Amino acid sequence: MSVIGRRLKEARLRAGLSQEGLGLEAGLEPESASTRMNRYETGTRVPDLELMERIGSVLGVPAAYFYASDDQVAELLIAFNALSPKVRAKALDMVKTANQRGKTL
Repeated sequence: MSVIGRRLKEARLRAGLSQEGLGLEAGLEPESASTRMNRYETGTRVPDLELMERIGSVLGVPAAYFYASDDQVAELLIAFNALSPKVRAKALDMVKTANQRGKTL
């Protein structure tokens, strides 16, 4: 299974949606929603970025999550996405400061 397929299935299951339900909410045609989502999850087909953004919006995760090959990075993207804009800015500043300190040690 591809990274995109694995992440897509994980997020869909977490949201409690069927493949068809997710496809419909993301704007796919009712006749093909289930089949297309199945093909994306199995890696037979790869959705374009626009569709991944719509799917991410339905599932409450950023599109970048689906492309993250590292599990920790994927978790970080979900956690960061759940923060308010104000807290995101603070978290980003903390990471930048920690990164700069690490370079000077």
